Amino acid sequence: MMTTLSKQQPDLAQAPLEQVKSTLGYSPDGLSQAEVTQRLAQTGYNELEEKEINPILKFLSYFWGPIPWMIEVAAVLSLAVRHWADFGIILALLVVNAIVGFWEEFQAGNTIAALKARLAPEARVRRDARWQTIPARELVPGDLIRLRLGEIVPADARLLEGDPISVDQSALTGESLPVTAKSGTAVYSGSIIKRGEIEGLVYATGERTYFGKTAHLVEEAHTESHFQKAILKIGDYLIVLAVVLVVLILGVALFRGDNFLTTLQFALVLTVAAIPVAMPTVLSVTMAVGARLLAAKEAVVTRLAAIEELAGVDMLCSDKTGTLTQNKLTLGEPFVVEGQTSHPESATSTGSVADSATAQLLLSAALASRAEDNDPIDATVLSGLDGSQSLDSYTVTHFQPFDPVHKRTEAAVTGPDGRSFSVSKGAPQVILGLAAPPDEVQKQVETAVNDFAHRGYRALGVARADTPGHWQFLGVLPLYDPPREDSKTTIATAGEMGVKVKMVTGDQAAIAKEISGQLGLGQNILDAAVFGDIQHHESGQLADAIEEADGFAQVFPEHKYHIVETLQKRGHIVGMTGDGVNDAPALKKADIGVAMGVT
Repeated sequence: MMTTLSKQQPDLAQAPLEQVKSTLGYSPDGLSQAEVTQRLAQTGYNELEEKEINPILKFLSYFWGPIPWMIEVAAVLSLAVRHWADFGIILALLVVNAIVGFWEEFQAGNTIAALKARLAPEARVRRDARWQTIPARELVPGDLIRLRLGEIVPADARLLEGDPISVDQSALTGESLPVTAKSGTAVYSGSIIKRGEIEGLVYATGERTYFGKTAHLVEEAHTESHFQKAILKIGDYLIVLAVVLVVLILGVALFRGDNFLTTLQFALVLTVAAIPVAMPTVLSVTMAVGARLLAAKEAVVTRLAAIEELAGVDMLCSDKTGTLTQNKLTLGEPFVVEGQTSHPESATSTGSVADSATAQLLLSAALASRAEDNDPIDATVLSGLDGSQSLDSYTVTHFQPFDPVHKRTEAAVTGPDGRSFSVSKGAPQVILGLAAPPDEVQKQVETAVNDFAHRGYRALGVARADTPGHWQFLGVLPLYDPPREDSKTTIATAGEMGVKVKMVTGDQAAIAKEISGQLGLGQNILDAAVFGDIQHHESGQLADAIEEADGFAQVFPEHKYHIVETLQKRGHIVGMTGDGVNDAPALKKADIGVAMGVT
């Protein structure tokens, strides 16, 4: 029996999972081909509809607009006074200007289309009681999909029964750290599975996904070019000057009794001369050369005028995760509990107590990690081992992976000396409860954890037991997403050139302040909560706060769009850089949008 999708559906991202299953007609065998065909007719393909412009109409559009109109008026006036040579030259300039602009943007469009084709995703789906791989665009609501480590979520889905997974949503939300998702949780199209494997039930595709709603905001973004405004101002000035001179000449000629037709012809020639017919062509050719130079550095210019806009930017809003930072977890300076028993196998070549304790902490954390799981936290911990430490001489006899209930990993290990011991890492409070250290040590640990939290770091507690049940708390490892090596110098250089850089992130304010401080941006971080209902007209006080802020935290796509729009209203030429879907609306709204990488 086929289930028809109702137009009046509950919020399937928030509704109870059983209700979602009932609404979508869930079956463990997946949808039948007949149901897929019916739903595909209802919802369309799982893709965002792109408005394709006819190439001929696109080319003709270069003859329409204030700047082409000026040239066309000059051509008509030349034709009126029968200056055929001028008419031919002006017409040629008009055509050359259109050809140069059309060709450069056409090539950029082809480059991006090729990139999209290369990145077209596939999905593992269960239909007619068997698993099959299909293009992600063919998914429909109600499809049963399998999500695996390293795969991109192909559509908005609710997770079914299974072990929790770790999901990287940084491209959508701007959060730098992966989140844990369990049965019933909604995952969004464009997210990446960082740990685990689970089945999901598709509840939204195409324009109905979180990704698609962001795209609608992109469609609403329209910005008039400052470059075009400047050209029009120059043209207006010259035309006004020409009109004044023509009126003056005609007045003098009438006063002197000169031949009116001869005077009128002279006035028309003067008008033609006043129109900057060559300027658009010269600028187009110059910008085309710039586009070629940028293309050689793997930067695709989709709009020629953007090159000129870039030169005038005085306010740059930059996404944090993956743009200012590496979008890669890194170990910070660990907190080591003093006075713990030293273990000879973790001693360092320097022999110092501090070095030995730190080495013991890192080694124990590494033994409580597993590289084959491809977990980002485990990979970060393992990368913290120095060259003198190796896990090859240790044998892990049992490994308990992380789960949301116990909130820790644990490993039973046999050392190179044949002695057995256990190690564990996880949430600091859980590890503290496991080890039950003295009150003094517990206070030190809690102080360290709170300090890391205020700086926006994620903390891991580490413990070791040489005899069953007798755990010893070793210390705390801080994890964070570090800035790129060149970010601070680039920001400083931009400041010297008169460009104010503002950091925009979906992370919490503590993380934003820490990274902002490391980059030299300042500590005036505005939390997105102050925006309230951005559909209503903002106060002048809020606009002032946006203009004066060094950065913004916990922002959503609509907030980034609003920030750019507010700065533009304040007279700034605004640039925006980003590498995620959540940056797309602001990238298009900005006077110059720079999309980093291929996200």
